[in-house]
Amino acid sequence: MCGITGWISFDRDLRAESATLHTMTETMACRGPDDRGTWVQGPAALGHRRLAIIDLPGGSQPMTVDTPHGTVALVYSGETYNFTELRHELTARGHRFTTDSDTETVLRGYLEWGESVAERLNGMYAFAVWDGRNERLVMIRDRMGIKPFYYYPTPDGVLFGSEPKAILANPLAPAQVDRDGLRELFTMVKTPGHAVWKGMHEVEPGTVVTVDRAGLRRRAYWELETRPHTDDRDTTIATVRSLLDDIVRRQLVADVPRCTLLSGGLDSSALTALASRQLAPHGERVRSFAVDFAGQTDRFVADELRGTPDTPFVHDVARNSRTDHRDIVLDSQELADPAVREKVIRARDLPAGFGDMDASLYLLFRAVREQSTVALSGESADEVFGGYLQFFDEEARRADAFPWLVQFGRHFGNDAEVLRPDLLGALDLETYVDDSYRTAVRGIQRLDGESDFEYRMRRICHLHLTRFVRILLDRKDRASMAVGLEVRVPFCDHRLVEYVYNTPWALKSFDGREKSLLREATADVLPRSVYDRVKSPYPSTQDPKYAAALRDNVEDLLARPSHPVFDLVDRGRVRHVVSQDEGPVSTQAARRGLERTLDLALWLDLYRPEVLTG
Repeated sequence: MCGITGWISFDRDLRAESATLHTMTETMACRGPDDRGTWVQGPAALGHRRLAIIDLPGGSQPMTVDTPHGTVALVYSGETYNFTELRHELTARGHRFTTDSDTETVLRGYLEWGESVAERLNGMYAFAVWDGRNERLVMIRDRMGIKPFYYYPTPDGVLFGSEPKAILANPLAPAQVDRDGLRELFTMVKTPGHAVWKGMHEVEPGTVVTVDRAGLRRRAYWELETRPHTDDRDTTIATVRSLLDDIVRRQLVADVPRCTLLSGGLDSSALTALASRQLAPHGERVRSFAVDFAGQTDRFVADELRGTPDTPFVHDVARNSRTDHRDIVLDSQELADPAVREKVIRARDLPAGFGDMDASLYLLFRAVREQSTVALSGESADEVFGGYLQFFDEEARRADAFPWLVQFGRHFGNDAEVLRPDLLGALDLETYVDDSYRTAVRGIQRLDGESDFEYRMRRICHLHLTRFVRILLDRKDRASMAVGLEVRVPFCDHRLVEYVYNTPWALKSFDGREKSLLREATADVLPRSVYDRVKSPYPSTQDPKYAAALRDNVEDLLARPSHPVFDLVDRGRVRHVVSQDEGPVSTQAARRGLERTLDLALWLDLYRPEVLTG
């Protein structure tokens, strides 16, 4: 796991721009605290910050190979879990390795197969290859979009980076956000390729982007395809378990301390139990970490989203799998601390967060990083196996809309309502969302003979796997890499995703519950309490002290009426919310609008973007 950046300029020699390259590279020091490197040759300049995970002494970057026809240079972020097999194959083809790193395997794979190397990789990755043999840049991103990757076309080339901040550090990329950028910030539709910043794009998941003197081209090397599923229930459950065993085995490989993120839910508990079973024969215990809030278990109040506190289930798993466990207990003062909010905004580059859930995630990762460098997470199991409430909610199922927006509107309200009425009118968010939805469902393939209900559920699964999951993967990557922690997501292995996506909904929910296949595939390693537990989302604090601290922070902002945030936010509406009794501010719907206001204000202070609303 690392941070990469670069600049291709076909009309100049970039050796004169080393200072700018250095600045771009250093914006991602948090992603790679262990080492830094730059490489410049003619029109190409590459930068890298390294978090050392595999082959600690031998994986420095940029990594280069000199050929008779030019140098091939690579900057790489992520992990390739099948690098050992690929290395054996490449060795048999005559390649000679000088390191034990997966980075060199990817580089040598490119020399052997060109950009088609992407189709052979199993992992999470974002990498760029400068091919001096034909003066061409090749940018490749993993299939699910686990690792972030951005680029910014220029008149004579391109800028790229793991995060927007690396690109924005170059004078050629002004920090501007137009109406479409604001629409993207306030709709949760995650338009593929959209980067919010004007002129900037994401390398889309499963895509190769090439840049040479003739221009820029994109090619998808992987898409989520519809295929018939012929396995019966028992075979399907056994296949899911076999895949999970292989995935966990691969993703436990590291030369640094590892751990699991344990919530007490089905997903993280299954991974923790499988990891424990695999490490036990080697005399190792799994380290596990969970987030909790001071006093929350004792004072927990059930609601529609969360019926039980996490901690009792976490401890059941820790005992059952004999992990070396630690609870990370946070208080409201930490969650509301403006310094923590600043860390989150800098990590995300945008005010697009989840309030206290973002703050707690960052604080959890910061504490985990004190003891481990690699963590396995249960992220994405809900999208793969069908775990969210909207999969079972008739209104969400039948709506011609993104199903999560139906649930979010019901439970969290609409945080865009804090915007000024004139701006809301100009943005016309409803039309933007409707257009985005129609685009998203247009290409979803239907099986011959598939019932209307099964096809509707296929569409819901597809939308979660190609839109919603990318929001959460980006959130997790940014929060973890802000503290130099590598978070791996086993449920995003493309083999598992492809297999489970094509199982009919009747099989995904054969017992009438969420994630039936995952529950049965791991039943033998789970405590009964977790096996029977109903899905509970990532926790949010219920402490009224947090709402009070949030109110105080917003009142401090309201005392600065000339702050540029009020060019976007309706100051009167915000004042009305905080002037009411504490009850409404304590609700998550009211809190989200206030948290978004504080995020916007801080973002404007930190990035000073030019917001183009005209």
